Amino acid sequence: MEERLSKVLAPYKGKHNALIPILQEVQAELGYLSDEAMMEIAKTIGLPESQVYGVATFYAQFYFSRRGKNQTKVCTGTACHVKGAARILDAFEREIGIPCGTTSEDYEHSLETVACVGSCALAPVVVVNEEVYGQFKSSKISKILENLKE
Repeated sequence: MEERLSKVLAPYKGKHNALIPILQEVQAELGYLSDEAMMEIAKTIGLPESQVYGVATFYAQFYFSRRGKNQTKVCTGTACHVKGAARILDAFEREIGIPCGTTSEDYEHSLETVACVGSCALAPVVVVNEEVYGQFKSSKISKILENLKE
C-alpha cells in the first residue's frame, strides 16, 4: 500500500490547496481512506491531520473503511421514496444478506442509501457499481447479483 500511496501523492508535495482531489485520488487507488493514508496525505501536503480529517469527514463521498467489490446504492430521494425505495432496500438486504450501511464479510458487497441520484424521472433508482437502473423492481435483484458473479 505504501508504494501505491507514494505514486499518487508524489505530484502533490506541499500542495495543500489540492486536498479534495488528493483525497479523491487516494480513495480511487485504495478503495477507501485508511488512517495510514490520511496521515501520509497530511505529511505530504503540509497540513495538520485534523484539517485533512475535517475536510474528508465533511463530504459523504469519502469512506474510511474498506468497501465491497460491488457497491449498491438505493436512492431514497422524494420521488424514489414515493415509488417504493424502502421495499427495494429491504429486498436488497435480504438478497445480499447484509443490513444497509454495511459491507459483507467477504468484501463482495456494500449496501447503502443515497439522498438523490438525480434521475427522478426514472424513480425508483438503484446504482450498482457505476450502472444506473431506473424504474427498478425488486424482481431484478437476483439477475443483477448473478451478473456480478460472472
